[in-house]
Amino acid sequence: MPELPEVETVMQGLSARLLGRTIRRAQVHRPDLRWPFPEGLAEVLTGARITGFRRRAKYILMRLEGRPSVLIHLGMSGRMNISTAGRNDIPLHEHLTIETDDGGRVGFVDPRRFGSVDLVAADAEEGHRLLAGLGPEPLDRVFDAGHLARRFAGRATPVKSALLDQANVAGLGNIYVCEALFRARISPTRLAGRVSHAAIVRLVREIKATLREAIAAGGSSLRDYVQPDGELGYFQHGFKVYAREGTPCERCPGLPGCGGIRRIVQSGRSTFHCARTQK
Repeated sequence: MPELPEVETVMQGLSARLLGRTIRRAQVHRPDLRWPFPEGLAEVLTGARITGFRRRAKYILMRLEGRPSVLIHLGMSGRMNISTAGRNDIPLHEHLTIETDDGGRVGFVDPRRFGSVDLVAADAEEGHRLLAGLGPEPLDRVFDAGHLARRFAGRATPVKSALLDQANVAGLGNIYVCEALFRARISPTRLAGRVSHAAIVRLVREIKATLREAIAAGGSSLRDYVQPDGELGYFQHGFKVYAREGTPCERCPGLPGCGGIRRIVQSGRSTFHCARTQK
């Protein structure tokens, strides 16, 4: 599933291609994805001028002049494809098509259909059922050691689970939590309420650094965020622990007690860590 850096990369790519453009035609090719498409979606989109984009957690908001915002969630397999308007065929699994006044075409492709699209009034975005109750953005200034310490206080849940709780911090997912905990040298099994203040300071710093590096890597990997096949994709990064079970830890390769990167299961999700350096 695309996580915050990948969603940010796709959002920036959409903005680069669509900002200021007018939607000449919009087509909905099926009644639903995870939930039904909002009634009249194509009519709301057609003729609208795109005035801005915003990411909230793992959601993309596309602002339209004088009309509701479009809330997009990529789900598990959703992606955005860029091409030229005018083609008659509909690519496999493309469920929503937007054509713009400059001859551009964007298709929302989602083979597994866990994504979603909804409409929300621009002045009521934070109250949408998918956004209400979310914690602060991890890259915002309000997400700091003080905030996380308050959210962790007295919590008898593993620190990894606490970081995946969207009420504590919005948008963090399994991959980047594993990476940030490794960089902060904190065991994913340590109880949140027992993480020291000094460790929380490190953790906040490493969460922000990990996400910024991932966004920069995705944004600069391919020109205009578009792959040769036209997909506005998300990109693999140089993970230090995620999906690296059995490989040497970069901090302690070959040292006594270093068993390499290990995989455990927490709440049904794979966690990757170095048992020697994460305490």
